[in-house]
Amino acid sequence: QVHLVESGGGLVQAGGSLRLSCAASGRTFSTYAMGWFRQAPGKEREFVATISRTAGTTYYADSVEGRFTISRDNAKNTVYLQMNSLKPEDTAVYYCAARWGGVTSHRDREYDYWGQGTQVTVSS
Repeated sequence: QVHLVESGGGLVQAGGSLRLSCAASGRTFSTYAMGWFRQAPGKEREFVATISRTAGTTYYADSVEGRFTISRDNAKNTVYLQMNSLKPEDTAVYYCAARWGGVTSHRDREYDYWGQGTQVTVSS
């Protein structure tokens, strides 16, 4: 079992920045690829970004490419999502997830563990 706890969400004006953190515990963090997903009210959960277990590979949704950056610090068992140039359409609950094996994926069903989420609200 892997326990994930997100933090860093909040309210920000359009054009602003936030950094989300996800702290992991319970098993070997470096074994897992990590991902960020988000879900807005009335919509399906959406892929945001993913990073391989060694941080050698990253992928982003087209909607956030160039604005968001995913990173990880295996010594701290933590993954981050730096969000810049935020837009109102970025408003959602953001979740981090862990996938055993270290291979990146944009499919939420391929992830094994999930955090509880953190709210991000971007005002216009």
